[in-house]
Amino acid sequence: MLLTLTTTHSPATDIGFLLRKNPARSQSFTLTFGKAHVFYPEATTERCTVALLVEVDPVGLVRNRRGPAGEGGALEQYVNDRPYAASSFLSVAMAEVFGSALSGKSKERPELADTPLPLRVTFSALPCRGGEEFLRKLFEPLSYTVSAHRLPLDENFPDWGESTYHRVELESRLPLQRLLSHLYVLVPVLDNDKHYWVGDDEVNKLLRHGAGWLAAHPEREAITRRYLKHRRSLVDDALAQLVDESEPDPDAAAATRDAEEAALEANVGQASSLSPSIQTLRADEGARQDACPTLNEQRLGSVLAALKASGATRILDLGCGEGRLLQALLKEKQFAEIVGMDVSHRALEIAHDRLHYDRLPPVQKERLRLLHGSLIYRDQRLAGFDAAAVVEVIEHLDAPRLAAFERVLFECAQPKHIVITTPNCEYNVKWETLPAGKFRHRDHRFEWTRAEFQEWANRVAARFGYNVRFLPVGPEDSAVGSPTQMGVLERKSA
Repeated sequence: MLLTLTTTHSPATDIGFLLRKNPARSQSFTLTFGKAHVFYPEATTERCTVALLVEVDPVGLVRNRRGPAGEGGALEQYVNDRPYAASSFLSVAMAEVFGSALSGKSKERPELADTPLPLRVTFSALPCRGGEEFLRKLFEPLSYTVSAHRLPLDENFPDWGESTYHRVELESRLPLQRLLSHLYVLVPVLDNDKHYWVGDDEVNKLLRHGAGWLAAHPEREAITRRYLKHRRSLVDDALAQLVDESEPDPDAAAATRDAEEAALEANVGQASSLSPSIQTLRADEGARQDACPTLNEQRLGSVLAALKASGATRILDLGCGEGRLLQALLKEKQFAEIVGMDVSHRALEIAHDRLHYDRLPPVQKERLRLLHGSLIYRDQRLAGFDAAAVVEVIEHLDAPRLAAFERVLFECAQPKHIVITTPNCEYNVKWETLPAGKFRHRDHRFEWTRAEFQEWANRVAARFGYNVRFLPVGPEDSAVGSPTQMGVLERKSA
């Protein structure tokens, strides 16, 4: 089995310090199941590639009684894919040969251990039990670009069809230790097998190598089940320990988020005449009509206008918070069904009170539903709607959750129209009270420039079959743009 790892970090040969393997010579290592060889097909300051070649001796495994349990005298002990396709043997080889890098240590260059590097991994043959879709579900939430080519059973006999193996390339920018941890766990997960006994110590290995990423992964349960060979007691133990204790309580976060952002944005407005959508919002809030609209009023007014222009009648408000947009949507007779969903129970309670839900006339009450749910898990309740609003939500999601959210919204729910708003970080310099380099809210995981937001929106639009256009929200500065940026997406088949 062959794995290659390439970097264009400058100088690229610095990767040798992380791996503790000299690019100028090849090395071989004796393993309990065969041999591992490390060599560098290319090693320049601009580009460096290291190769790990693992030779497995299946006959030796049988003779030494190290074969998979229960095989007995089966022919599979002698004729199998072990010498060729990546498997748990490759994970073991990486742990033994690249142990220092896997633990995040570098004696000669300690500063490199935590430095994100441009990295590309190539597997000559990677088993994908579950197909390319499952492969992407594993790596794309971890911010990898995935390229996969399915291999035939035999090139000389095309009628035999395709195999379960793929030639795979993964690209990302991240610390080497993090990449090796991903591979250590996910290679045997893709194989859906392990070639050694799985006991309690495997739970510890999973938690150790999954630290910092597995708890938040949208496929956490599938990864855990496969890694532990579906042993229920071990799986339950691991999942119980994988509860992400660092995740802030959604009710506590919701209680402070709106107030903090409102205080920061309070002085952003325009003295121009108010649009009908903003007038509706101001009436709902009991605000003075001659006062300058706040940024949040302009934002919600712009979203409301986009939803009305789409012609949609069935609307989702994802991450609805305390229900300000829902309140405006209820005023519009165009919208026959309105659903608000949020992860915070407390926010939904406030929305319930704001909307006077218990006192709504029966006809109005039938139009409105409030759902408790997470935007990173597929939910069939979200399918079949005309439009979805996602107002100031995505910046609260870290990379794995954002990738999961993309699938939930664009692949599972598939509304015909989507309106998304997010802060424009270029505008942050306009706030004197906001220190340089700080986000507008402490719960934000990122804040994008206009170019970054457009790159993300164009990418998901192309991937899931949408057209997208971009609109500024709030006072627009010639140099830094508007404080809020909005993307309006329309499904091509709509």
